Amino acid sequence: IGVAALGTGIQNVSAGSNARVPIQKKKNSPLKLGLMTWTLGKDWDIETIIKNCSETGWVHAELRTTHKHGVEVSLSKQERQEVKKRFEDSPLEAISLASAFRYHYTDPTELRENINGTKEYLKLAADVGAIGIRVFPNEFPEGVSREKTMEQIGKSLAEVGEFGHNLGVDVRVCVHGKETDHVSVIKKIIDYGNSPYIYVNWNCSENDTIGGLKKNFNLVKDRIKGVHLHELYSDYPYREFFALLRESGYDGYCNAEIDQSCEPIRLMHYYRGLFLALQDEL
Repeated sequence: IGVAALGTGIQNVSAGSNARVPIQKKKNSPLKLGLMTWTLGKDWDIETIIKNCSETGWVHAELRTTHKHGVEVSLSKQERQEVKKRFEDSPLEAISLASAFRYHYTDPTELRENINGTKEYLKLAADVGAIGIRVFPNEFPEGVSREKTMEQIGKSLAEVGEFGHNLGVDVRVCVHGKETDHVSVIKKIIDYGNSPYIYVNWNCSENDTIGGLKKNFNLVKDRIKGVHLHELYSDYPYREFFALLRESGYDGYCNAEIDQSCEPIRLMHYYRGLFLALQDEL
């Protein structure tokens, strides 16, 4: 993302100074809000995503595959450069991509197709300037031991994670799926992968509190590179979760995955207000 969008992080100094002094980051600064285009935003093109997010103070966009923005592997090299420039020239800080690749398949051909597809998607992400992509685990097939499935998923993630790392793009496995939507399962998958390049997309689901939110959070807190938020008025302990994120030093984005609205700008303003209020920042 361009300097104009992100800022330099350098403090202005007098003409007589011979060194630039970096600004000290505020401890536990407010979390940053972004849009995940799964529902709200699925029918928006790139310019609409930029306009609506910028107007309402949302600073990141996670572009879900198959949606109207059209950021797909079918784009030519020139088209990818154009997408990158449009976001670089916008007020948004960064973008990510959200794929639907998954690694639980028992058919080796299907599994390999998903691994190879992920690698092509990672190339797209690098070309358009995305900082990371989302992938799935995504279930436990019948007739296969859970340990074997978790090992397969973990090793698959290690392969695509290293590939992404070499391109400068994070691979974030979502706490998602049929019985794979437990943080403890994701932790085992990470352990089987045995790679520093497997990251987590926290999904704010009801299973997060089984055994205690803080206990589950601590299992993967050093791996969290993405967060999906849902309706902030729900029973999910968002205030506690936001406090844990801030205490951990999380500096990524919290991307709202919420329903469409006939008044999207109004909704986004209110959502950001509640997002800040739950952090005691409003």
